[in-house]
Amino acid sequence: MAQHDERMAERDAGMEGFPVLRATVAGIDVGSEQHWVCAPAQTGAGREVAVFAATTPGVTHLVSWVKDRGVTSIALESTGVYWIVPHEMLERAGLDVVLVDTRELGRVPGRPKSDRRDCEWMQRLHSCGLLRGAFRPTEAVCLLRTLVRDKGTLVAERSDWIRRMQKSLDQMNVRVHRAVADLDGATGMAILRAIVAGERDPQHLAALRDRRCRKSEAEIAEQLTGHWREDHLFSLEQSLKMHDAICERVAAYEQEILRQLARMAPADGRGGDVPPPSSPTKARMIKTRGEDPLRQALYRMSGVDLTAIDALGVETVSVVLSEYGADLARFPTERQFVSHVGLAPHQPTSGGKPVKQRKKPGSTRARVGAALRMAALSLRRSQTALGAYYRRLARRVGADVAVFATARKLAQWIYRVLRWGQAYVDEGAAAYEKRYHEARIKRLATTAHQLGYALVSVAE
Repeated sequence: MAQHDERMAERDAGMEGFPVLRATVAGIDVGSEQHWVCAPAQTGAGREVAVFAATTPGVTHLVSWVKDRGVTSIALESTGVYWIVPHEMLERAGLDVVLVDTRELGRVPGRPKSDRRDCEWMQRLHSCGLLRGAFRPTEAVCLLRTLVRDKGTLVAERSDWIRRMQKSLDQMNVRVHRAVADLDGATGMAILRAIVAGERDPQHLAALRDRRCRKSEAEIAEQLTGHWREDHLFSLEQSLKMHDAICERVAAYEQEILRQLARMAPADGRGGDVPPPSSPTKARMIKTRGEDPLRQALYRMSGVDLTAIDALGVETVSVVLSEYGADLARFPTERQFVSHVGLAPHQPTSGGKPVKQRKKPGSTRARVGAALRMAALSLRRSQTALGAYYRRLARRVGADVAVFATARKLAQWIYRVLRWGQAYVDEGAAAYEKRYHEARIKRLATTAHQLGYALVSVAE
C-alpha cells in the first residue's frame, strides 16, 4: 500500500502544471462486478482508492464512503449500463455526478489501462476541470423516457407481426393489402378477423368494408379469392393473436405515460386545454388515431404545443419531450441543441477525408434525429413554407440532403418554442417561394453590379 501511495504521489507530481480547480471531487471506474473509486483522503492530504462491489449494498457503502470524505462532485465513466445504478444512487444522495463519455475519455493521451489507475486518472482530470459531462435529463424525464422507449419497441414488434400476417395472406394469394390501403386499418382488420373466424366467401368479406373505403365491394372481392391452406391459416391466426396481445400492452403503456405526464405537469396550472390544430388535416389525423389525450397531456407538461409546427405529430413530440424534457436550459444556444440532436451540417475531416461518427442506436440523439427525419420526409407534398424549403433543396442537392436540412429546421423550431416560447407561424409555400425568388434576384443584382453590369428584367 505504501508503494502504491508513493507511485500515486509521483504521478501527481508529474501533473503539477495542471492547476487543481476543485479538490473535493472523486472519480469512479465502473464495472460489472466492482467499482473502483478515487477520492481525497479523509485526512485532507493526498488521495486514496477503494473498491466496492457492484451490488446495491456495495453501492450504498460507496455513497457513504465518498460523503465521509467531503466529496461534492463525482466523475462517472459511462460504461455499458453499469453506470446507471451508481449514477442514480449518487444523484439521489445530493451529489453532483458528471457522466463522462468513454469515447472522449479514451482520446485523452496518457490514459492508464488498469481499473485502479483509471479511477485515479479520472479524479485528477475532474479536479482540473478537464472533463465534460454528457447530457442526462432529470429523473422525471428519465421515467417518461423509459415508458416511451418501451412503447416504441412494442410498436415496432406489432409492425413486424403485421408483416407476418401479410406474408401468410400472400402465400394464399389473398390480396388484402391490395384491396385496402392499410392492412391494419378498419376494413383490413375486419377482413382478417373474419378469415380467422372461418369466413371464405370473398363477397361476404368485401361486405365488411368501411363506408369511407375508396374501393367498391366488387373491387375488393376480386382481390380476396385465394386458396386456403391450413398451415398458412394457422400462422395467420397466431400472428393475429400476437398482434392483439401487443396492442393490449401498448394501451397499458399509453395509460402509464399519461399518468407520468400528469405527475410532471406544473402546479401553477400553466397548461389547460391545448388549442385546436390550425391544420384541419392534422386535426382529423389526431382524432382518427385517438391521440388527443396524449396531445393534451404533453401540452400541460411542457406549456407549449409543439404539434403546431408543421410535420410534427403527437408521437414525434412525445419522443422529443421524453428524451430532452421541456427545459432546454442545458443548451445555451440553438446550435448546441441542433448539434446534440445530430443534425448539425458540419462534417469533421481528417487528412482531407470525412470522419464518420458512429451513433449509438439507443442514444437520445439517434432517436430524436430519426424521428425528426421521418417528420421531415412527410413534407414532400406539403403546401407549407417548410414543404417548399424541402422541395427546393431536393431539386438542387437531392432528397437525402433535403431531409437532413429540413429535420434541422424542425430542431431549430423545437428549440425556439421550448426555450424562448416563440410562436410558430407558417407563411405558406407561395410566400416562401416569393421571398426566395426576391432574395435570389437581389443576389444576382449585387453580383452583376460588382462585375460592372446592370440586371434588367426581360418581359416574356
